Amino acid sequence: MNPTPGAAPARPIEFTGRGGEYFRIWIVNLALTILTLGIYSAWAKVRRLQYFYRNTAIGGNGFDFHGDPKAILKGRLIAVGLLVAYNVIGYFSVALGLIVLAGLLAVFPWLIQRSLCFKLQNSSYRGLRFRFAGTVGGAYQAFLLWPVVAYVTLGLMMPLAHREIKRYQHNSSRFGDASFRFDASAGQFYRIYLVVFGVVFLGVLLLVAAAVASVAYAADPQTRSALMGTIFLAIIVFYLLLFLVIGPWFSARMQNLVWNHTALGPHAFRSQVRARDLFAITLTNFLGIVLTLGLYKPFADIRLARYRLTHMALAATSDLDEFLAAQERAVSALGEETADVFDVDISF
Repeated sequence: MNPTPGAAPARPIEFTGRGGEYFRIWIVNLALTILTLGIYSAWAKVRRLQYFYRNTAIGGNGFDFHGDPKAILKGRLIAVGLLVAYNVIGYFSVALGLIVLAGLLAVFPWLIQRSLCFKLQNSSYRGLRFRFAGTVGGAYQAFLLWPVVAYVTLGLMMPLAHREIKRYQHNSSRFGDASFRFDASAGQFYRIYLVVFGVVFLGVLLLVAAAVASVAYAADPQTRSALMGTIFLAIIVFYLLLFLVIGPWFSARMQNLVWNHTALGPHAFRSQVRARDLFAITLTNFLGIVLTLGLYKPFADIRLARYRLTHMALAATSDLDEFLAAQERAVSALGEETADVFDVDISF
């Protein structure tokens, strides 16, 4: 959709990060995380997010991240502690393990809601912070109820569950006193998922048919063993194809679907990521990481972020600078919420 007549032109998202710069941050983060047995990973996350945020801009104005590493560390200790408790108790008693698992499921949506609050409250654009207004009840619906429904229906409701999660995240996000809005339909999610389900189902069907045929028609054990080895190799190739081909296709379609149906106040977002481009980036990144034993990872992250971000724009339906100034005035009048209210982050 093009902007209405007289509206300001679309503002493309710019990304100025460089692989060499980020490599220096990444290698130091990796070394310190290893030396501190993972404790520094919270500080590493803040440095990583600050680099990506500060190198992302719209209309010449950049983003920033203000998160406290100690809050991230606290959240991770809570998450790790819960997982360790589940595994240890479950090892000695299945019944107690199931009780702990139920406790984990009971607290997990609340932790996600707190984490979303933390991340948005500590993210800013042009000095003005975002915030998250999603309720705890909404988090339990999005991150517990709908995933359970998707599970018990053997994945048939997974596209709807995905849509509900995105709707909760986007509709609950705020910038100043302006709300984000998400209006993608369940049918649009199903169209993407049906292609993936169809490919996976066809691939599994062919592999199962080949395995049955090799067992039924192989003349001798040696031939049967050779055929099963070939099928095992085919399974590995199939998973690689899912990662390198279906994964980029799904990712491209989903990014375009989500952001082309997201707006901030009267202004719409636009995403034009192409699956074949994302496939080429994913394939070359994968080869680079494998051939360099992982050292290409920061360069791969930069390439992927640059492509995803620079193929997005904010399509203004009115003067964007006036809109931003209005949000700054609104926040100044109401008073900005303090970030230390949202002091838990469990994301890695």
